[in-house]
Amino acid sequence: MKKVVRAWCACLLCLWLPAFASAKTARAAWVWEPDAYAMLESRAEADHALAFLHAHRVDTLYLYADAYAGRNLIVDAPDAYRRFIVRAHRDGFRVYALLGSAFLHTEEYVRPAQRPQALAMLRRVLDYNAAAPAGARFDGINYDIEPHLLADWDSHRDALLQGFVDMTAAFVDARRAAGQRLPIGPAMPFWWDGISLPTARGARPVSELVADLCDYVALMDYRNHAEGSDGIVAHAADEMRYAERTGKQVVVGLELTPGEPAKITFAGRGEADLAREMDATARAFGDSPAFAGFALHHYRGYVDWVRAQAPRGPSAR
Repeated sequence: MKKVVRAWCACLLCLWLPAFASAKTARAAWVWEPDAYAMLESRAEADHALAFLHAHRVDTLYLYADAYAGRNLIVDAPDAYRRFIVRAHRDGFRVYALLGSAFLHTEEYVRPAQRPQALAMLRRVLDYNAAAPAGARFDGINYDIEPHLLADWDSHRDALLQGFVDMTAAFVDARRAAGQRLPIGPAMPFWWDGISLPTARGARPVSELVADLCDYVALMDYRNHAEGSDGIVAHAADEMRYAERTGKQVVVGLELTPGEPAKITFAGRGEADLAREMDATARAFGDSPAFAGFALHHYRGYVDWVRAQAPRGPSAR
């Protein structure tokens, strides 16, 4: 009976296949704490999630890989990650370890006093990969640590951003010391290219300082229109040009969950709207070796967004 239900769910999800499914650009999706843990601990949840993501042409998961609700599965139950990653790889997905948590207030990790906690978070992933068989290893790391959420952002902005840069350098050093080469990159706001910090070479945009250290950035380019001076393309242009010059990559992040102002999200808009703006962005950057596709925020928001658009029968309430 369970197999029948799973097959029915997969068929239903295929009916929701979006208009942009034929686009030849990679798509990632952030998978946060409760959904990641559910997928790791329930085969049925994993089946449903992977069927949905496959139907929507997502090929990379940024899968949460730290503590949640008093547990830390990557330490206490690494086999759960091994089983899931092997399954995801078999189904054609890449799996990046997603680090950073609102529940754990990891925005604090940019402070020098919190550097040991930040490094411990990363090293747990490196240790996992070192112990896992090849097919069960993470393919990369994405960290989402946002210092602008801190209460003292306005008064200590530059010091907090320097802390982010220093933390990133420490992450890259720890990866090197571990003898691993998996790609590492942050979720980074598009507007960091408008803030500069002093360096030995003079003032430089924060976006460039971060890109110099990382393999890629997942740019939180949260707009619901591609064109115009306040659009997706314009806000990613500087990062894309810099990545082209330095051999790095940029993943364009888009928001699907509700938020204000309305221009930051595709919530309330339809699949055709998302398809149109993604296509316009892909056309603008498609010839660039730096353009690495899109990242959608986030899996649960994507599911809810699709369900909100599903046809409803006359008796639906």
